[in-house]
Amino acid sequence: MTGLDDERRHTGVTVPGHADATWAQELLDHLRPTGRDVARIVDWLGATVDAAVSLRDENGTPLAGAPTPLDEGLVTDIVTGRLASASWEGDGRHLRMIRVELPPPAAAGVLAVVRTEPFDRRAADIVTHTAAALELLLRAQRTAATGHRLARATSDLRLAILQLLMVEDTSAARRVAAGLWPGLLDTDTACVYVVESSPADRDRLAEACIEATREQSLVVRCPAVDSHVIVVTPRDTAGADLRALCHRRRDTFLGGSARQSLAHTAAAYGQAVSALAVARFRPDKTAVYAERTHPERLMDPTALRAWTTRLLRPLDTLAHHTRAELLATTRLGLEFTAVSAAKVLGVSRNTVRARMERVENLLGADFSDLAVRAAVHLALNTEACPTEDRHPAAGPARLADLLTGPALRTWAHGLLARLDADGRDLRGTLRAWIAAGGNAERAAQLLGVHAQTVREHVRGAEPVLERRLLAAGSDLYEVVLAHLVTGALSPPGLHADPHPSRRPSPHPDRHQA
Repeated sequence: MTGLDDERRHTGVTVPGHADATWAQELLDHLRPTGRDVARIVDWLGATVDAAVSLRDENGTPLAGAPTPLDEGLVTDIVTGRLASASWEGDGRHLRMIRVELPPPAAAGVLAVVRTEPFDRRAADIVTHTAAALELLLRAQRTAATGHRLARATSDLRLAILQLLMVEDTSAARRVAAGLWPGLLDTDTACVYVVESSPADRDRLAEACIEATREQSLVVRCPAVDSHVIVVTPRDTAGADLRALCHRRRDTFLGGSARQSLAHTAAAYGQAVSALAVARFRPDKTAVYAERTHPERLMDPTALRAWTTRLLRPLDTLAHHTRAELLATTRLGLEFTAVSAAKVLGVSRNTVRARMERVENLLGADFSDLAVRAAVHLALNTEACPTEDRHPAAGPARLADLLTGPALRTWAHGLLARLDADGRDLRGTLRAWIAAGGNAERAAQLLGVHAQTVREHVRGAEPVLERRLLAAGSDLYEVVLAHLVTGALSPPGLHADPHPSRRPSPHPDRHQA
């Protein structure tokens, strides 16, 4: 049988009309999301029952409240479960101890309440309910902490898989992914998408991408750009799912790559970022890399691959893993800053620069020359594109020969002609800026203008050409190639060309990777 007080004690519900029952509501308030704090509850208990209150673990370590001398024999009996609670009176003190379950690795703790007055029914009820509330709160905190740790571990694992793909280590990426996402990377090809929102909204965006792709894609919070979410997916329908997601969300943009081999995830990522720049100008906020005509598609494919093979041949003497690592790093280093590339790959920026310098030395190239960077970028993209003939016979084609096709000339003249509609000499400024390795100060000296004028002209050319220029990457290298095709700039001298038209001359200020 239970009486009125017993029923209130078991349910924790304030009984209408019962004297001084407001403490129950106060205790419930401490369990609300904005007030969950163990130390605050312990302090509230002490003030409510006019007592000294402490919470400690089985080793005597205080968790909340002021430490209180206790009978260690009783404490041992309580934390081991032989007793659920204990009371003691003497020396003008009245002590109540109650067992409280603690999160692992601790086994249990003891809530100790010391009063100068005996415990009446009200004080006893408050202590009992508070002990239960503390246990509930600690259990909730343990569950939340476990959930956060699991989410963080899962996020780190997704990033590790992406970084393995970026350096073409697909076998290791598949092994890592198999444990949590069986079959996710059981594919030869995939598309890469980059979804952009605000940094504050990125966590929600990542969860939305996981849901939109039905957990059948690798969704990673980009380590280099706080507003980007990277999605690697083998599913053909994922693009439509992500486009629908962007349509539903404000200020969200989507860039996608062409379908690429898993080993060329780094190239696909660069394509997706390039497409994202175009998406910002489109009403539907989405773009796919294949939707735009790119200069390499207007070149003779056999001659282009033969030239690429000759250019990259010095790297063929390296071990496969080392060669793949150097090429993947260089590809990202040409697309982004060394800092961003380092974050994506999970290495230091000095490592990125050291790898790129090694490639420079092997190729006899000078990456401070934008024409050289554009040529090497062209070769790396060509190697990354799937083809039936992976090893064509070496032909006599030079880079200059690749740039002479009529379709390519039409494309280049049409692209640069857009600049002529502006009253400023955007074309002349852009040509000088490229010739100066992207250095506004040197270009300003060549033109006899202020460096800020150069920057404003280059920035003004971006919306006209619908390409990013101030940030290194595919967009800039396309514009550089257009200048080479039209003859506004001379092709760089590279070892792959039997009769180079000129040798690259080093610049005093290197263009930052």
